[in-house]
Amino acid sequence: MTENYTALYGEHQKLGASFTDFGGWQMPLKYSSELAEHHAVRNAAGLFDLSHMGEVWVTGPDAAAFLDYALAGKPSAIAVGKAKYSLICDTDGGIIDDLITYRLPAAADGTAKYLVVPNAGNAKVVAGALQDRAAGFDVTVQDASAETSLIAVQGPKAQDLLLRLVPAAQHADVTGLKYYAAVEVPFLVNGAGLALLLARTGYTGEDGFEIFVPNDDAVGLWQALLALADDGELTPAGLASRDSLRLEAGMPLYGNELSLQGDPYSAGLGPVVALSKEGDFVGKAALAAKKEAGAGSTTGRRLVGLKGLGRRAGRAHYPVLKDGAVVGEVTSGQPSPTLGYPVALAYVDVQHAAPGTALDVDLRGKAEPFEVVELPFYKRTK
Repeated sequence: MTENYTALYGEHQKLGASFTDFGGWQMPLKYSSELAEHHAVRNAAGLFDLSHMGEVWVTGPDAAAFLDYALAGKPSAIAVGKAKYSLICDTDGGIIDDLITYRLPAAADGTAKYLVVPNAGNAKVVAGALQDRAAGFDVTVQDASAETSLIAVQGPKAQDLLLRLVPAAQHADVTGLKYYAAVEVPFLVNGAGLALLLARTGYTGEDGFEIFVPNDDAVGLWQALLALADDGELTPAGLASRDSLRLEAGMPLYGNELSLQGDPYSAGLGPVVALSKEGDFVGKAALAAKKEAGAGSTTGRRLVGLKGLGRRAGRAHYPVLKDGAVVGEVTSGQPSPTLGYPVALAYVDVQHAAPGTALDVDLRGKAEPFEVVELPFYKRTK
């Protein structure tokens, strides 16, 4: 697989990062202690390089109608300045990717403008699928992933930190920004005002922001963020802590909880699918049939949260047992740094998916007790 490097790779090297391949990208796994980075996000703020994610712009007179056809949700209903979590599915109802779609102020010609953000390993696939599905629509699909960086500041101190880089006249744009909303804000970087798209989104379960920045300006923004923070306020954080944070928050990861072989209903994402929207969309017939058949509700398996009652953690692909019989499989699992006990996401047979159900996880031949619990495992205090 070809190795890709973000515009911030050199900055990660300077900070002594350990690297790992993720979706074909060399990304920082951790800088020192993944546990310390996890706690930094929960208690102060963490700084993440998410530049491996994709950015696909969709503009034109038919942009809203096109995205309603291409995605399982209803992007036409997104208000300007807001965002929505969605799915792109194939004709069989399998999940190609989960993504966030932003609706931004209209383009110069007055037509709708959207930004679709797919996951790292799926960025090219999603961009290609959107371009293929654009036939017959008056839209332009532009994959801007290669020239765009994405920097996230996540944690209870995130807003305060960002305000130090934003002119006072625009502070209200930041403090008034709602969850799953975005606005263009000037950032003071190297003495200049840099207009960047700021979104109040994240993948950690904490308050936080994601900043879309051209590659040429990414290093300057990264350095400015680190420079303005007092000791302990902002900690560079890698993929290891991002994974433990998203797991505690009960957020699915493509390739673990989501795949082409799965479906939205079994993954607990049925509300994301807008079967009632007007017209056809890719995968509609298959998804309607899956829902009618009771996928994830009366038949098959459902994604659930598991709380460990002992000390040992379940890991991906470990069998889930009921009275010694296999009734499911763990998709993600590890000890929870915040909660102090093991947590896992797993697909289990629907008859054993109710909260409070006692199950076991086969930990290399030894059955360890777990209990089905409501998600998320962790929810921040607002």
